[in-house]
Amino acid sequence: MGYTTYELLWLFFAYSVLGWALGVAMESLKRKTFINAGVMSLPLCPVYGVGAVVNAIFLKELKGTPVFLFIGGMLLLAFLTIVTGVVLEHIFHRKWRDYSEQRFGFGGFITAPLLLLYGAGAVIELYFGNGLILSLVHLIPHFIGKIILIVVGVLFAADLSGTLAVVWKWRRHVNRMAAWTDGMQQMTDTFGNAITRMIRKRLEKTYPNIRTEELVAAKQKEEAPEAACFAAGCSLYKLIWLFLIGAFLGDIVETIFCRITMGYWMSRSSVVYGPFSVVWGLACALLTAFLYKYKDKSDRYIFAYGTIVGGAYEYLCSVFTELLFGTTFWDYSDIPFNLGGRINLLYCFFWGIAAVVWLKGIYPLFSGWIEKIPKKIGPVLTWIAVVLMIANMTLSALALARYSARQTGAAPTNAIEQQLDEHFPDSRMQRIYPKAKFV
Repeated sequence: MGYTTYELLWLFFAYSVLGWALGVAMESLKRKTFINAGVMSLPLCPVYGVGAVVNAIFLKELKGTPVFLFIGGMLLLAFLTIVTGVVLEHIFHRKWRDYSEQRFGFGGFITAPLLLLYGAGAVIELYFGNGLILSLVHLIPHFIGKIILIVVGVLFAADLSGTLAVVWKWRRHVNRMAAWTDGMQQMTDTFGNAITRMIRKRLEKTYPNIRTEELVAAKQKEEAPEAACFAAGCSLYKLIWLFLIGAFLGDIVETIFCRITMGYWMSRSSVVYGPFSVVWGLACALLTAFLYKYKDKSDRYIFAYGTIVGGAYEYLCSVFTELLFGTTFWDYSDIPFNLGGRINLLYCFFWGIAAVVWLKGIYPLFSGWIEKIPKKIGPVLTWIAVVLMIANMTLSALALARYSARQTGAAPTNAIEQQLDEHFPDSRMQRIYPKAKFV
């Protein structure tokens, strides 16, 4: 049985408070003084709330198998931590928390002990925590509970907006002040308001890595821009083209793999027009974005990183498509060491191998090709390709949703659905998505 939106909101705020309390306790003990370990002013740490909701939505089917639930919790929360860390590092040019010096660390964002805590936390949450919290929530009259959520939600939104405003101004000032030596005073004078200074000083106290002078120094140490060419470095244009190339080649590779292993040709495309696998395209772009700075690391390092990120990514894609379309596109239930049939250990290792092959061999080749696109026409070609792909994906989503609805006998209710039924009948959709299962 799934959770209602009302219950998920309560779980989000409850675990945000519990996470904040845990962070405060750990940091205060470590530094022997009280430290507000939260990013916000309220006693809330949203990342814990998000993690709890992600576990509740994506891992509920693993509740009957504690070992698999433990592994699933490690994968999903590691993925969430890495994504959050990469975004924050992109904004501040430094890690808020840096575990690079610790053993068994991955990119400085996560360590082996944290992975174990994530797995244990998922087990405790789904077996005990959610039930206890929701049993207390259900004691509150539903109407009163809604009012409480609205009040807390408004306070949360206001606090988050203020924090994001500070972060945004902070980033802009750091970018402009990279050559200044009095960065701290200049930023304080420009902000000129007590609330902003209070938030900034609290964040700097909790996360020493993001002190303004440290950020300016980090900005100065950034590598000089690469040679003037189209899509230099790990830019947005580069990632878009890697997505397109990866989507095309991923579909071709999967099709050939199915022919070799199953003895017949089978479509592996994610869209109704063209041989493109969106899962593979996103994987290529994400692996590049996450691992670009570590492309010179050892193969073992990249393999471990790719195994974790790839496994979590494939699991999330499987659950997301099931929630959105009521359809699963792959099922590994017959393969040993699988998690709910969504991923399995063997294919997680394949993700690790793919990460090594991609970064060490394929990426440099593709990167060179992309950078040879003339600078004048490169942006135009890129955005034309983006518009066409978005249109293709949107049409595919509509056709797939209608395909799913037809399985329940639902008749078309408007002209668009009638056109979808006419142009994408079941016979055609079965050829495009031969492994689709409706659940």
